[in-house]
Amino acid sequence: MSVSWAFGWGSVGSAFELWNNLIFQRLLALLIGSNVWQLRMMDQARSAFSSLFGGEPLSYTRFSLARQVGGENSHVEMKLAVDEEENVDNNMGNCSSVTKPKRLNGFICYGTIAVIIFFLIGFMIGYLGYCKRVEPKTECERTESLGIDETEEPSETEDYIPETPRLFWVDLKTMLSKKLSTTEFTSTIKQLNGNSYVPREAGSQKDESLAFFIEKQFRELKLSRVWHDEHFVKVQVKSSNAENSVTIVSTGSGGMVYLVENPKGYVAYSKATTVTGKLVHANFGTKKDFEDLEYPVNGSLVIVRAGKISFAEKVANAESLNAIGVLIYMDQAKFPIVNAELPLFGHAHLGTGDPYTPGFPSFNHTQFPPSQSSGLPNIPVQTISRAGAEKLFSNMEGDCPSSWKTESSCKLVTSQNRNIRLTVENVLKETRIFNIFGVIKGFEEPDRYVIVGAQRDSWGPGAAKSSVGTALLLELARIFSDMVLQDGFKPSRSIVFASWSAGDFGAVGATEWLEGYLSSLHLKAFTYINLDKAVLGTSNFKVSASPLLYSIIEKTMQDVKNPITGLPLYQDSNWVNKVEKLSFDNAAFPFLAYSGIPAISFCFCEETDYPYLGTTMDDYGMLSKKIPQLSEMVRTAAEIAGQLMIKLTHDVELNLNYEMYNDKILSFVRDMNQFRTDIKEMGLNLQWLYSARGDFFRATSRLTTDYKNTEKTNKFAMREINDRIMKVEYHFLSPYVSPRDSPFRHIFWGSGSHTLSALLEHLKLHQKNNSAFNETLLRNQLALATWTIQGAANALSGDIWDIDNEF
Repeated sequence: MSVSWAFGWGSVGSAFELWNNLIFQRLLALLIGSNVWQLRMMDQARSAFSSLFGGEPLSYTRFSLARQVGGENSHVEMKLAVDEEENVDNNMGNCSSVTKPKRLNGFICYGTIAVIIFFLIGFMIGYLGYCKRVEPKTECERTESLGIDETEEPSETEDYIPETPRLFWVDLKTMLSKKLSTTEFTSTIKQLNGNSYVPREAGSQKDESLAFFIEKQFRELKLSRVWHDEHFVKVQVKSSNAENSVTIVSTGSGGMVYLVENPKGYVAYSKATTVTGKLVHANFGTKKDFEDLEYPVNGSLVIVRAGKISFAEKVANAESLNAIGVLIYMDQAKFPIVNAELPLFGHAHLGTGDPYTPGFPSFNHTQFPPSQSSGLPNIPVQTISRAGAEKLFSNMEGDCPSSWKTESSCKLVTSQNRNIRLTVENVLKETRIFNIFGVIKGFEEPDRYVIVGAQRDSWGPGAAKSSVGTALLLELARIFSDMVLQDGFKPSRSIVFASWSAGDFGAVGATEWLEGYLSSLHLKAFTYINLDKAVLGTSNFKVSASPLLYSIIEKTMQDVKNPITGLPLYQDSNWVNKVEKLSFDNAAFPFLAYSGIPAISFCFCEETDYPYLGTTMDDYGMLSKKIPQLSEMVRTAAEIAGQLMIKLTHDVELNLNYEMYNDKILSFVRDMNQFRTDIKEMGLNLQWLYSARGDFFRATSRLTTDYKNTEKTNKFAMREINDRIMKVEYHFLSPYVSPRDSPFRHIFWGSGSHTLSALLEHLKLHQKNNSAFNETLLRNQLALATWTIQGAANALSGDIWDIDNEF
């Protein structure tokens, strides 16, 4: 298509002609990208103006907008009047004269043209501005975003892609609840668990088969990415050539030996040896239990009840008092419905991961210098059935204190002419384990992700210990995949679903993965949600979590109701002060204490422990018998995890309440104030600690102010705010201890002399047993704890030039 515009009169000077042409060249430059309709309107305007002022154009400028064959954009061809002067002379050769308009008419003409030009320019500016402002997108923006050439005629067969409306929290909560209501969790648990005793010990064929079944399920759900990694780890198992044993040895004439039991269960990572000595009952084996004992345990074996704390903590407490061995049993008072002959399994590693590659990932038989975790016990440990414990009590004397609330048969110490011999023949073996992963990638920040994980292996059927968590993992993956692929949910951040192996040996699979990818996970993984043992009862709801998650947990508790009572889970405003510290047996522990990633573990439970964990009776039949409302409880657990996942991935701001650590630091300072006199006697003071605490408070206040003043639609500014929030947990990992020697470096939730709890315990030792107190150690503990808190405050402040503390 060609459009010609003509203005000008022969009587007008060349200066006016040049000005006229330049004006229209600029105008055409603005209009070239506009619609053809506008050009046609301009063509009609030219004709009208030409007729209005009467007179034929003697010079012109031509613009050719003809489409090129090759599909390129419109080509503009311009011929100015100076180029056509000769043609004009020839065209006018037959004219003897030309009537020149009056000067006044010329001024009116050019003035009118100028007004029209300015009007059209204003119209174009307004039109283009309107296209940019319209929300949702106008047609001009939509074609640009889809890569469509505006000048092409739209195809009649081209499908229209509607804009997906943004889903809000209420919409997503309703969508999640609706999908959960039609989900059959119990059928998945049955499929995973089976109806008979089928152990899935880490590295076994059953464990490996289940791993690839989960990977296949993830692929069928069309997750963004599905993969697995493998590790070669050392685990300790019972010997196939020799049995562990517990015997009674008579010290009288004859030295008779009586076999008490060849236990079917075992404790992994026990020292393989034989010891003989007196046997002392130490209740649950807590530190307080040992402090209250009337009999010394130095050089003696110890028998303790299962429960309250982990096997590893019981063994560590006994070993610290020079006990030579530990027996663990399930008593009638705490586990009243357990078969007296039931074997019990567990592990004694005071840590997580492969204890023979501490701080290193166990990839592909990688050879590391010979080393082992400092958390491995140096004494033998063995579980014993309740029937075996009763036999031992019959050869002991001294009634157990009534405060223990145990059975009447409980006794305190072996008789004068009796010793106990413990033999452990466990062996190490290297085995291959698989971790399975599936991810739903975020739409705004795919490199930020929440991890949802569950243990897959078990020594027995593992219905409550692993099957419930794995069923939750699979069904949540299915539900969230449907929400994204079919229902328009667009999480800002990614969701990673993880199935771990070797959880029964101390979160080995999860820890090895963290060790292998810690540098990649730093400032990327911002929360871990643990699904293990989520349903062990109906009455109580218990939570163990990082303080950063307290606020979001409370909101979830207010939204979710207990299916049995119909009441919200939030019933106690003081619930935060009842939060229990994560134990070594919890897979969430290494995420928080080793990697500095906020983590949460929750469960529905009773006042008493679920009696079948770690036994061969932890199957689906027993679980459904113990919890008749199993389906409703698992569905509620899924609703809790699902709401947490949505809240953590949906909003532009990261739902981590960094201000909660102000309370934790303040509580620590108050505890330290109790020892101000002792500290002053050493020539020290707490002023630096007060200053560090004040700087952290000011840093959180400044971050809150920055967040309130930040435009929420500014993605770059909000990402910077979220990065500062994500640094909080990580910077409470002490930088002053070795990750290899003290892997759990978190000063609040870790383990070792660098922790705040260890500092307080050391100060208490100064008052109780001054001879065992180490002043040099205390000075180091106080200094390093202070500087760790100060470092967290500095990191939270932002860039180095934003730090304005009063330290």
